[in-house]
Amino acid sequence: MKNKLAFLYPLFAIILWSGNVIVSRMSAHTIGPEAITFYRLLFAVLLMSTFVAVPAWRNRAIIWPHIGKFAILGFLAMCLFQSLSYLAAETTTATNMAIFTALAPLLTVALSAIVLKDTPTVGMVGGGILSLVGLIYLVSGGNPSSIVENGIHLGDPLMLTAAMVYALYGVLLKRWNLPVAGWQSTYMQAICALTMMFPAFLATPAPMRSLNAETLPLIAYAGGMASVVLPFLWIRGVQILGPSRCAAVINLLPVFTALAAITMLGEPVHSYHIIGGGLALIGVASAEIFRRPLRGAAPIVPDVVD
Repeated sequence: MKNKLAFLYPLFAIILWSGNVIVSRMSAHTIGPEAITFYRLLFAVLLMSTFVAVPAWRNRAIIWPHIGKFAILGFLAMCLFQSLSYLAAETTTATNMAIFTALAPLLTVALSAIVLKDTPTVGMVGGGILSLVGLIYLVSGGNPSSIVENGIHLGDPLMLTAAMVYALYGVLLKRWNLPVAGWQSTYMQAICALTMMFPAFLATPAPMRSLNAETLPLIAYAGGMASVVLPFLWIRGVQILGPSRCAAVINLLPVFTALAAITMLGEPVHSYHIIGGGLALIGVASAEIFRRPLRGAAPIVPDVVD
């Protein structure tokens, strides 16, 4: 029963993540990508400081030698990924954004094969091909030949790049295996990211970084719910269920996002969203389910924490 209820942690995390995708769409043309990224980081750091600053300071002798790695991780996940997502939101739909984001686990497996020399699996290869077919069908609006004729929306390749950035973040996090985990790791990454975003924030035109009644709720959600509450729920879920089980829940991100986009933004969901997105997500699931190495080694056992 405990493990069944534990699925509520990643489930609610994904619901909050889908809300953050909606916030990204709502912020498009309202506030600059660099500005909202900076503000959300500032708010998140202030919130986390209330309960993480003192323990992190006490642990500074262990944290400081790894500050460069925290900076790289913070840049990838909290600067580059978020800025690309906000920029992509200007020219693509929330549903498309969620589908591309949900590719992160598959891309992480693929990058792990390259960077960590992990053996490619049957699911990774087959799932990758299936996801590619699904994405082509999705971004072409159900007519693949239109890509050659009309090209694609800029937001779609931007979101694919963002998903690859997040996958690289996951691979480096695993490869470095830093001795600082949980809140202190998130806190240090956020501080480094906030520092790096400050010059970009100053370079943003004043009208696109102003705070008003329209932008403040978006920043509050992105900085509080998406940057503090969401990581807590996700980390707690991984501790109980293990990373593999939690990763499977990411497939629900496009579903929740599409429902929210329909009700809150009035975005239509077409058949090519369902078909193309469905194929892409089946590909992601295949990489998690079919984990037998191609080279005939023993099957990889998924990580499970009792």
